[in-house]
Amino acid sequence: MKNRLFIGAVILLFIGILAAGLASCDIYSEDKEFEKIDYVIGVSQANMRESWRLVSTNEIKEEADKYSDISLIITDATSSTEKQKKDIQKLLEYGIDLLIVSPWDVKEMTPIISEVYQKIPVIVMDRAVEGYDYTLYIGPDNETIGRQAGEEILQLLPGKAGTVLELSGSEYSQSSMDRSKGFQGVVEEYPQIVLIQNRVESATRDDTEELILRQKDALGEIDAIFAHNDYMARGASMALQQLGYHIPIIGIDGFIGENNGVSMVQNDTIAATITCPTGGKEAIQNAMDILNHVSGVPKQIILRSHKVTTKNVEAYIDNLGQTTLPNEDIIDVGYSQLGTESAWRLANTASIKEAARDAGINLIYEDADQSQEKQIEAIRKFIDLKVDVIVLSPVVDTGWEIVLQEAKEAGIPVILSDRKISVEVDDLFTTYLGADFPEEGRNAMRWILENVPSDTKEVSIIELQGTLGASPATGRKNGFEEILSQHPSYHIVYSKTGNFTFEGGKEIIEEYLSGHEWDIDVIFAHNDDMALGAIKALEDSGIKPGVDVKIVSVDGTKEAFQAIIKGKSNCTVECTPLLGPQLMKAIKDLMSGKELPLRIITAGKIYTKEEALKSLKGRKY
Repeated sequence: MKNRLFIGAVILLFIGILAAGLASCDIYSEDKEFEKIDYVIGVSQANMRESWRLVSTNEIKEEADKYSDISLIITDATSSTEKQKKDIQKLLEYGIDLLIVSPWDVKEMTPIISEVYQKIPVIVMDRAVEGYDYTLYIGPDNETIGRQAGEEILQLLPGKAGTVLELSGSEYSQSSMDRSKGFQGVVEEYPQIVLIQNRVESATRDDTEELILRQKDALGEIDAIFAHNDYMARGASMALQQLGYHIPIIGIDGFIGENNGVSMVQNDTIAATITCPTGGKEAIQNAMDILNHVSGVPKQIILRSHKVTTKNVEAYIDNLGQTTLPNEDIIDVGYSQLGTESAWRLANTASIKEAARDAGINLIYEDADQSQEKQIEAIRKFIDLKVDVIVLSPVVDTGWEIVLQEAKEAGIPVILSDRKISVEVDDLFTTYLGADFPEEGRNAMRWILENVPSDTKEVSIIELQGTLGASPATGRKNGFEEILSQHPSYHIVYSKTGNFTFEGGKEIIEEYLSGHEWDIDVIFAHNDDMALGAIKALEDSGIKPGVDVKIVSVDGTKEAFQAIIKGKSNCTVECTPLLGPQLMKAIKDLMSGKELPLRIITAGKIYTKEEALKSLKGRKY
């Protein structure tokens, strides 16, 4: 908590600056009764020129106005990395308690944000920096947004055939690249669709209007337009109106207000818009939780987007106006855990049970013993019991459509915990809470690149896979191979599933040794239990684990730390099982009427011997 006189001096200083006209174009400070202020939050915006960022800034201000005990200091980097660095340094000098930052250049700003994170909490918005040196990331999934736009374009094209004009933003915009990737991934599945891409570097209404006017002779061949934001969509619509063309347009942003996306759908100016939430409201809400040390704040919040079409626009607007009072009744939660295959899973179950008790939630627990059939039975049991929420940790990714449709028809929301599922209809579950599995695989391969050089020889790797068809196994393998593919001197020479168990890892190594001379440089295990099994098999054969062969695994359990400290393993990538507090927070938010984000991602880091020594004593799993 800040000294109130100091805070008052800071605010008065900014008022003085503003009055002098020295920074009126790029800095904002709230004028609150500073004797009541407990916290000062600094906000570093990449710019305040883009319409989306102006909405983001306004959302931050409006949400902050609901709290009398905080004050904001907002800076505008004017699309300059150097200015943003100086802005953040000034904010630190003014004694802010927490920084909210939307980085202009991710690569350049990553070390700056990492440095600030060592001093105060940091919330990163919109553009994710490299690594995990921040308190919380909040942003949209632009690839998913692009896919949703592609799905809507298909609805506009009879017979899934025609010519589509894609109006994308700058080639240097990550959000634009992600939207294109998602969009093109959908439409390219239909060979009768011809895709033409034009860039509008400024991504503005006026430049888009001029571009379409210049292309008037080619517009007769266009059947639909996909614009990467609603401002570009409006510019395209204005040009088409002048030229006498009626071509359906899909936009992105979905803001409320005159001439914004939702109103353009209402008056048939465009056919649809895909919402792209800014996260401004969520940034302030989570900032207050962080500053007040509320448990359950995740590492990443990936915001949910919606399709708003002429068919559902009125219902969408009505739902926005609805408010739900906090649920004061006891919440009944049915929880289907996939089994007890590892120390990680046991800690995961214990965390959820303990957090439910602490939150006053009635948890009905069912252990599936690695059987999807038992999980489906459990879900149907929960439906019969008319629980409020179902939590599912699925044993495999596929085969859930029928039973989850039953839950949907019963009006019971489903939250995925720890593992994802693959379904064609994305509204069969409410949110996913857990780790970023591909990033865990990438981190494992990055560690190998740094610690097992290929200067003089090829590097041979054994991969101990998790349960085939389970999202952690699929994600970790995909992320690992993504980095591996960029380095031709590194090869996976043997890969089998050990089903995430100690015995499974042990058996794979024993099987390899029975038919091969030992020639392996690295073992990559999808979890710590399999790595520990591999260590036992190596020792039984006279091979020194951690020395004769490097071992990297995923989870970060206490047993893995002990193996690393003893030199028998070398690295573990954290995947925390302690999801209980975050899960209970999500359940309470859901029951109080809040919309949950698309994904809630937990924290994770890389542990080697030095980090393991520091963290072993306080390890809870």
